[in-house]
Amino acid sequence: MQEVVTLECTEARKEGKPVSRYLTRRNKKTVTERIEKKKYNPHLKRHTLHKEIK
Repeated sequence: MQEVVTLECTEARKEGKPVSRYLTRRNKKTVTERIEKKKYNPHLKRHTLHKEIK
């Protein structure tokens, strides 16, 4: 069963910039913990860690 989750940048708020968000999917049955991925933040112009939010 696939679930759509939102990933939000963890470093942008510390620097006072707008956060970047990405939508992705995960299998709820096999992946029970929250997802963390390195994604590109266009406001910071670099790859940063994005964590799943509710």
